[in-house]
Amino acid sequence: MLCQKIIETLEARYPGSCAMDWDNVGLLVGRRKKEVHRIYVAVDATDEVIEEAIEAQADMLVTHHPMIFSGMKQITEDDFIGRRVLRLIQNDIAYYAMHTNYDVMGMAELSGEVLGLKNAEVLDVTCQSPLDGSPQGIGRVADLEDPICLQECCELVKAKYELEAVKVFGDPSAEIRRVAISPGAGKSMVSAAFAAHADVLITGDIDHHTGIDAVAQGLMIIDGGHYGIEKIFVPDVAAFLREKCQAIDVVEAPVCNPFQIV
Repeated sequence: MLCQKIIETLEARYPGSCAMDWDNVGLLVGRRKKEVHRIYVAVDATDEVIEEAIEAQADMLVTHHPMIFSGMKQITEDDFIGRRVLRLIQNDIAYYAMHTNYDVMGMAELSGEVLGLKNAEVLDVTCQSPLDGSPQGIGRVADLEDPICLQECCELVKAKYELEAVKVFGDPSAEIRRVAISPGAGKSMVSAAFAAHADVLITGDIDHHTGIDAVAQGLMIIDGGHYGIEKIFVPDVAAFLREKCQAIDVVEAPVCNPFQIV
């Protein structure tokens, strides 16, 4: 199956037009006319992931986070991104990234479903879906059928996202009736959670001041880590590719947290 056909299949479900203006999505390395037999799916195009894709004899690498964000004036082995680009080219691996377009058209709804939220609404509307005209955007927010305390919500997040630990801002005994979730870096989503009258925001990458300031204004925060929640990208996109591109082998990168707590 040609790389271009796979791209068209992905973008029919996750249109690049739904990505944020600052983002860099799409085919970042490789040939559109390349014949693809095996795809490797991962969250990030790290050195380890690229070597795993090579070992798996993949013809295409699909990741959530773009390896290339800003402009590059040189592609050489003197730069770590350049070395990765060269490694992909040397092994004739096409590289495609689907970041905020997937956040909007996939991750937001999926993260709420994993958590078990019902009748969830878009937390921050960023566009109209080119598929059906419905409002789409980052995150989801919903009322719980029965209130729980913050500690119980933490245990729920840990269980649903298979996390060993979460970072929490707020009183563990405080009651939660309305939940917002925004996978990835959530600092910019605090104001949206306030506006949506959420009691807690489940997200990642929350710093000290953002956390304590949110609590002071009545919003609790559960930080499950950037990778911790967004790793749901891999099985979801892999399943989509297996369904829509049945002639292609799809290999999922194993779960590998980017840091350890010791």
